[in-house]
Amino acid sequence: MSNGDIFVGEVIGTAILILFGAGVCAAVTLRYSKARASGWVVIAFGWGFGVLAGAYTAAPLSGGQLNPAVTIGIAIDTGKWGKVWVYLLGQLVGAMLGAVLAYLVYLAQFQANVRKEGTTEGTADEPVPTLGIFSTIPEIRNPVANLITEIIATIALVLPILAFGLTKGLGESGTTVLIVSLLVVGIGLSLGGPTGYAINPARDLGPRIVHTFLPIPNKGTSDWGYAWIPVIGPLIGGALASAIYNAAF
Repeated sequence: MSNGDIFVGEVIGTAILILFGAGVCAAVTLRYSKARASGWVVIAFGWGFGVLAGAYTAAPLSGGQLNPAVTIGIAIDTGKWGKVWVYLLGQLVGAMLGAVLAYLVYLAQFQANVRKEGTTEGTADEPVPTLGIFSTIPEIRNPVANLITEIIATIALVLPILAFGLTKGLGESGTTVLIVSLLVVGIGLSLGGPTGYAINPARDLGPRIVHTFLPIPNKGTSDWGYAWIPVIGPLIGGALASAIYNAAF
């Protein structure tokens, strides 16, 4: 794979991933969305389908890694680091692009994110916080616990991905991406409660950058004080998953 193919593939694939993922979060969160308040299960499946669509689209060009934690884990396992920077750059650019696209899809809903005085109940509607549409926010802010959650959840992602490569039939049948997508849904349902399961540094950092600059009314903080955890945690998790894989398999 050429550097150009890898970059284009990762940009497109990660953009699709974030378009689906941020899109489902917007659908569930924002007022005047037909899917408002439809719940965590919808969000988990939305992100899983994003992985499915993004990875299958990118696979012919770049292999569809879409995640720096996966890229680092594979590099540690194989010892091939020469193209890692191309993957990481494409993933970050793609994540930012996908966040912008999700914003445009829900542009009217974001623009309606304002305080409305004098409702029929005589109260004011509070603006909907928007960072959670783009990036992760912990339910309980505890840096040590949050970091541990992201590390373990990312191990639960990267270790099976590496092990799937040992199952010849998955690669031949082309179903590896489907299985990984279901794995992401499972991680969201089982391990996503504490932090929102970033498990992907680009997935959190790229949209957080975009959220900082988008002209969203009453958007609130981009919470840069927390931003290092969904970056460092998954990177540590990816490296540990590769170490476990090499030791056990």
